[in-house]
Amino acid sequence: MSILEKMNKAIEEIDTSSMEEILHDDFEFYFHSSGTSIGKSEVIEWVKSGDVKNEKPPRVLFENEEVGFDHSIVNFSDGKRQAVMAHYKFKDGKVIFMETAATNLDH
Repeated sequence: MSILEKMNKAIEEIDTSSMEEILHDDFEFYFHSSGTSIGKSEVIEWVKSGDVKNEKPPRVLFENEEVGFDHSIVNFSDGKRQAVMAHYKFKDGKVIFMETAATNLDH
Protein backbone atom coordinates (compact mmCIF):
# COMPACT_ATOMS: atom_id res chain seq x y z
CA MET A 1 0.00 0.00 0.00
CA SER A 2 1.38 3.42 -0.95
CA ILE A 3 1.90 6.27 1.52
CA LEU A 4 -1.18 8.13 0.22
CA GLU A 5 -3.33 4.99 0.30
CA LYS A 6 -2.29 4.44 3.94
CA MET A 7 -2.97 8.07 4.82
CA ASN A 8 -6.38 8.17 3.12
CA LYS A 9 -7.37 4.91 4.83
CA ALA A 10 -6.31 6.31 8.22
CA ILE A 11 -8.39 9.46 7.63
CA GLU A 12 -11.42 7.43 6.52
CA GLU A 13 -11.19 5.15 9.56
CA ILE A 14 -10.23 8.00 11.93
CA ASP A 15 -7.16 5.93 12.84
CA THR A 16 -4.99 8.37 14.78
CA SER A 17 -2.32 5.74 15.55
CA SER A 18 -1.71 5.28 11.84
CA MET A 19 -1.75 9.05 11.32
CA GLU A 20 1.00 9.37 13.95
CA GLU A 21 3.11 6.88 11.97
CA ILE A 22 2.39 8.31 8.50
CA LEU A 23 2.98 11.99 9.28
CA HIS A 24 6.56 13.18 9.80
CA ASP A 25 7.21 14.97 13.10
CA ASP A 26 7.97 18.16 11.10
CA PHE A 27 4.77 17.83 9.05
CA GLU A 28 3.17 21.03 7.72
CA PHE A 29 -0.31 21.31 6.17
CA TYR A 30 -0.43 24.51 4.12
CA PHE A 31 -3.83 25.94 3.20
CA HIS A 32 -3.48 27.56 -0.22
CA SER A 33 -6.69 29.59 0.21
CA SER A 34 -5.67 31.33 3.43
CA GLY A 35 -1.88 31.12 3.37
CA THR A 36 -1.88 29.53 6.83
CA SER A 37 -0.37 26.27 8.08
CA ILE A 38 -1.02 23.72 10.80
CA GLY A 39 1.20 20.95 12.14
CA LYS A 40 0.97 17.24 12.81
CA SER A 41 -0.94 17.41 16.11
CA GLU A 42 -3.50 19.88 14.72
CA VAL A 43 -4.16 17.68 11.68
CA ILE A 44 -4.63 14.61 13.85
CA GLU A 45 -7.09 16.50 16.07
CA TRP A 46 -8.96 17.68 12.96
CA VAL A 47 -9.20 14.09 11.69
CA LYS A 48 -10.43 12.95 15.12
CA SER A 49 -13.18 15.59 15.03
CA GLY A 50 -14.84 13.86 12.06
CA ASP A 51 -15.18 17.24 10.28
CA VAL A 52 -13.80 15.92 7.00
CA LYS A 53 -15.57 13.14 5.07
CA ASN A 54 -14.65 12.05 1.55
CA GLU A 55 -17.61 11.12 -0.66
CA LYS A 56 -15.53 8.20 -1.93
CA PRO A 57 -11.84 7.33 -1.58
CA PRO A 58 -9.54 10.02 -2.98
CA ARG A 59 -8.10 9.30 -6.41
CA VAL A 60 -4.29 9.16 -6.32
CA LEU A 61 -3.16 10.89 -9.51
CA PHE A 62 0.59 10.43 -9.05
CA GLU A 63 2.94 9.18 -6.37
CA ASN A 64 6.64 8.37 -6.18
CA GLU A 65 9.21 8.39 -3.35
CA GLU A 66 9.35 12.21 -3.26
CA VAL A 67 5.87 13.58 -4.02
CA GLY A 68 2.22 12.66 -4.44
CA PHE A 69 -0.99 14.22 -5.75
CA ASP A 70 -4.59 13.23 -5.16
CA HIS A 71 -8.08 14.55 -5.83
CA SER A 72 -11.22 14.13 -3.75
CA ILE A 73 -14.70 15.45 -3.16
CA VAL A 74 -14.96 16.40 0.50
CA ASN A 75 -18.01 17.05 2.68
CA PHE A 76 -17.49 19.09 5.84
CA SER A 77 -19.60 18.99 8.98
CA ASP A 78 -20.77 22.59 8.33
CA GLY A 79 -22.45 21.43 5.10
CA LYS A 80 -19.80 22.72 2.70
CA ARG A 81 -18.73 20.50 -0.19
CA GLN A 82 -15.45 20.99 -2.03
CA ALA A 83 -13.37 19.47 -4.80
CA VAL A 84 -9.89 19.24 -3.29
CA MET A 85 -6.56 18.80 -5.07
CA ALA A 86 -3.73 17.94 -2.69
CA HIS A 87 0.05 17.99 -3.19
CA TYR A 88 2.27 16.02 -0.81
CA LYS A 89 6.02 15.88 -0.18
CA PHE A 90 7.59 12.82 1.45
CA LYS A 91 10.66 12.48 3.68
CA ASP A 92 11.93 9.26 5.27
CA GLY A 93 8.87 7.41 3.94
CA LYS A 94 6.45 9.80 5.68
CA VAL A 95 4.35 12.80 4.66
CA ILE A 96 6.25 15.96 5.62
CA PHE A 97 4.24 18.54 3.65
CA MET A 98 0.71 18.83 2.30
CA GLU A 99 -0.86 21.69 0.37
CA THR A 100 -4.43 21.85 -0.85
CA ALA A 101 -6.37 23.89 -3.36
CA ALA A 102 -10.14 23.63 -3.16
CA THR A 103 -13.15 24.66 -5.22
CA ASN A 104 -16.52 25.10 -3.53
CA LEU A 105 -19.25 22.98 -5.10
CA ASP A 106 -22.95 23.80 -5.20
CA HIS A 107 -25.23 21.61 -3.10
